[in-house]
Amino acid sequence: MVRIGFDVGGTFTDFTVHDTRSGMLRYYKTPSTPADRSQAIETGVAAIIAEYGVRPEEISFVGHGTTVATNMVIERRGVRMGVVTTRGFRDVLEIGRQTRPALYDYGQVRPPPLAPRALRFEVGGRIDAAAEELEPLDEPGVAAAAEALAAEGVEAVGICFLHSYLRDDHEARAAAIIRARLPDAFVCTSSEVLPEFREFERFSTTAINAYVGPRMAAYMQRLLDRLAGLGITAEPDTIHSNGGLMSVATARGFPVRTCLSGPAAGVVGAAEVARAAGFPDIVTYDVGGTSTDVSLVAEGRPAFATSRLVADYPVRTPMVDVHVIGAGGGSIAWIDDAGALKVGPHSTGADPGPVAYGRGGQEPTLTDANIVLHRLDPVTLLGGRMKVDEAAARHAIEERIAKPLGLSVEAAALGIIRIAVASMSRAIRSVSTEKGHDLGRFALFPFGGAGPLHAGAVARECGIRRVLVPQEPGTMCARGILMSDISLDFVRSEIAEATGENWPGIMARFEAMARQGGEWLEASQVEPVRRTVHRVIDARYKGQNHEVQVRLPTKGDFALDDFQREFAAAHRREYGYDVPGRAVEVVNARLKAVGGVDRPAARFEGGTSGTPDPRAKRQVHFDAGWVETPIFDRATLSAGATIPGPAILDEMSSTTVVEPGQRVTVDPSGNLIVEIAP
Repeated sequence: MVRIGFDVGGTFTDFTVHDTRSGMLRYYKTPSTPADRSQAIETGVAAIIAEYGVRPEEISFVGHGTTVATNMVIERRGVRMGVVTTRGFRDVLEIGRQTRPALYDYGQVRPPPLAPRALRFEVGGRIDAAAEELEPLDEPGVAAAAEALAAEGVEAVGICFLHSYLRDDHEARAAAIIRARLPDAFVCTSSEVLPEFREFERFSTTAINAYVGPRMAAYMQRLLDRLAGLGITAEPDTIHSNGGLMSVATARGFPVRTCLSGPAAGVVGAAEVARAAGFPDIVTYDVGGTSTDVSLVAEGRPAFATSRLVADYPVRTPMVDVHVIGAGGGSIAWIDDAGALKVGPHSTGADPGPVAYGRGGQEPTLTDANIVLHRLDPVTLLGGRMKVDEAAARHAIEERIAKPLGLSVEAAALGIIRIAVASMSRAIRSVSTEKGHDLGRFALFPFGGAGPLHAGAVARECGIRRVLVPQEPGTMCARGILMSDISLDFVRSEIAEATGENWPGIMARFEAMARQGGEWLEASQVEPVRRTVHRVIDARYKGQNHEVQVRLPTKGDFALDDFQREFAAAHRREYGYDVPGRAVEVVNARLKAVGGVDRPAARFEGGTSGTPDPRAKRQVHFDAGWVETPIFDRATLSAGATIPGPAILDEMSSTTVVEPGQRVTVDPSGNLIVEIAP
């Protein structure tokens, strides 16, 4: 049978195909279609069926990574939506928290709430912090709010009541009333989306879920229709922010969980490939057309977070901890008002794309700079399927950058690359050295279309000594989808001091969530032998405002003494100290239900010659100027082959640049190991 994973990026849509019978992995890329992302998926899958001789009925699995929901929030392309909330809390979304991202910047502006004030309605009814009903739900008030929202033509409603994470009956009843009056609207409750305390983050996450819900559902339906039109009966699973897979139904109900869909898959895949290659400690470095995503993997385990900002809106959901900056192949080079050269954060995206792509782009980009310096093939990309126009790229850099700054075209292009590399290096330090990690013991794991292109320069700047480049790195996120387990996160939020009296009740939370997780895995048709659960407690010292995470064993009991010891160790790792004898509060109990999958290993079918011969040679511009550089077809390299820099290694989805003074070796699995000179 055949399994297909695909990741919809800002510039390209990437595919990995796994034939489970032969073990063969194949890779494909096609330009993304911003007007309808599902169109590029259909185009790519149809090409795979035709080029690789795959019959639609042989396709048993389709995995899907997407940033559709994220892009809707960033571009403000969601639907008109309203909020129904507890009396007195209408403005929670607007007030937020009294944190200042730029303390002394009086021009700092908060993003407007996704639901304007006129579409936020208060109703009577109140639950207190002990889950007691202080005031019954005002059902006529909910009905009146529903009528008002219907008159305003809203397409989605988020229901956010105070303390509903403890008791959800008010929200559930309000949802039933609103659905009866707005049968075509997308309705979600905060107790379903995020049953955690801290009302602002819960309300914000629920509002985003409602804001993107209808259009995400429409996108998923178009995707289903296009796949069905190709004769594929397997329903696509979608990767979510924690690096696991979920069904179409779950993605439709909780689209906010897909906000880091594609990047999470890349980190999962990178961790698995690096572990197999003997590199448990890596920094993942994913450079696409629009952004650079970096993350830390220590001892084979990706770093996780429970919250982040999406377009400056708080989203709280378990996710792979990925730091994103606006620096990618399509990032635009420009000159600011002070005459300084900048690169990004705005991008040309897939349409029109870099100038060299010949689709109408006028602004010079990072990709154009690499083409002008011949680090990228100045004739074709994607294995010859995409022609590029070097002359157009050169003209754009000359007119927009070089002449205004009084530089040669080569110096301007090199400046563009250096600025992008500096930005990427800062992002890497933010997830590593700024958190107390020594980059000297980590390898850099570049992927995405432009990751290996800049990896040597980035590693040198960050003090990293080795770079591990996987096969077809431009499709790593799609490959990661095929390595991702089916999973879903559950949480129970109730603040309780960790005492002998309270401990059985705290453990009982996990028992209840385990039953929920088992039911979900059963509905997802996961065999019992493949089911596991992972348990985590968010806890803090009494009087603190934020928590650290304590991991529990996957099975068996966990004693209070063990928890207190593990909490103290976690607090020391996070803050550098612990406070013996101080009371500890448990805030959240988290459980991840996991259904394991068979992870494909790339079968390496490289060349047979121990001494590789270059396919060609061309002049390539490095820091010291133009150098005649051998060009290798990566597919012809055999295990053990060693090539001194400078060298260019081409493959369909990416290009690896080995700078002068560096050296690259092919490992037994076909990965490239680049040694960086000190």
